Order: sequence, then C-alpha cells, then structure tokens
Amino acid sequence: MSIAHNKFIFDVDGTLTPSRGIIDEEFKTFFNKFCLDNDVYLVTGSDRPKTVEQIGEDTYMLCKRVYQCSGCDVFEGERNIRSTSWKLPDLARTFLISCEYESQFTERTGIRHIEERSGMVNFSVLGRSASAEQRAKYVAYDTFHNERVIIANAFNTMFPDLDARVGGETGIDIAPRGSDKSQILIDFNRSELESIVFIGDAMHEDGNDYPLKLANYKGKNHHVEGWEQTWEILNEYSTNRS
Repeated sequence: MSIAHNKFIFDVDGTLTPSRGIIDEEFKTFFNKFCLDNDVYLVTGSDRPKTVEQIGEDTYMLCKRVYQCSGCDVFEGERNIRSTSWKLPDLARTFLISCEYESQFTERTGIRHIEERSGMVNFSVLGRSASAEQRAKYVAYDTFHNERVIIANAFNTMFPDLDARVGGETGIDIAPRGSDKSQILIDFNRSELESIVFIGDAMHEDGNDYPLKLANYKGKNHHVEGWEQTWEILNEYSTNRS
C-alpha cells in the first residue's frame, strides 16, 4: 500500500481526531496500518502528552516524527530531538489577559487561559479545561463574532515580532514570527519537498495550518472538515496506488 515515496504530514485536532477528542477506533486501525506502509509525520500545536492522549502511544510510535507545539518541540518516538525555550513577553501576556477580560463571551473555565508550551503559548478566552458543552457554545459565539481572528489580528499589529494564529476550535497559537508549522520543512531535502502531502483543517489564511500550506508549494495540500474526510482522502490515495 506504500504510495510511491510520498511523505504524509497530518495535523491532529480536527484532522485525525475530533477537536480535543480521541481518535475513532475504526479509523485508528486503518491509520495504524497506513503508518506501517507509509512515511507519516504529525504537526500539531499541542504538546506530547495531549497528542498521546488523543491518538494513543501505539499510533504515536508508528509515526516517523512528531512535531509538537507547531514544530518547536520535536520527537521521534519517545526521544526529544530538539526543543525551543522561548517565553511569552510580559507585555504580550498583559495584552492577552485584557482580551480575556474584555470578551463579551460570558462563560469561563477559570483556569489556563494562557497555556505555556515549548516555544509557544496557546491563548483561549474560554480556558483550556472547558467541557464539551462550553466548547460548543464558544464555537457558536466565535463563528458569529469572529472573535479569535479579531484578537489575533490585533495582537499581530501590536507585536510584529510575534505571530498569532487561530488553532483548534477555541484557541489562538502564539510564537515568534517564523516559528509556525512551516518551520518543519527544514527537515526535508529538496527532492522530498516535492513528495509532501499535507492534510489539515485550518488551511484558511488565519489558521495555524496556513503557513505550512503556503510553504508546501512543491507538494500537495488537502483541507479537511474532519477526520472522516481525512479517511476518505487516504482511501483514495491507497486505491490509486493499488
């Protein structure tokens, strides 16, 4: 089933799993077999423990490399091959706290509005410990008011050396400019760049998959609306190969 010499790169949230959820068991069985037969890489804004929680240690270990924190924390299996130690500046932190305070969305989880990760932070007005019901309410609110895009654009105007992008359903990923998902391409040589197939759910201009989509000009990019569509695309690649 190996599809030529393609390098398959996947986002996780909303691409392999429901957002902040656990991978579907039937899809997991298919995906594990796909990993055995192909070169598979993951790139996600989340840290390693959260990704393992979502896809399982077995699937994680089948990937050739996993780029955590949008490529700021890189693993091959259990081995951390490089990590970034950047921290959010105090003035930027104050700005995000003011955005959380001023938001018209009424619900809060009370903790982890600013989550520190290796080389980046994730900001959420709602908070990182929200229930599924709270998340659904915020998704509906943000879809109508476009709050995250507005905050990200204001942040980028105020802090031009940093980059804020919408990530997942409720968060904003923030890192030094250039430390986005596109940075993972330094690990691929010129011939490999032509073989990359990138699949993600945030390919729009404000999304955290967009920088890699833009940089992957020699390869192929697939925007998906969920893991079910990812499965359909991989089935098509497998069918065409066979």
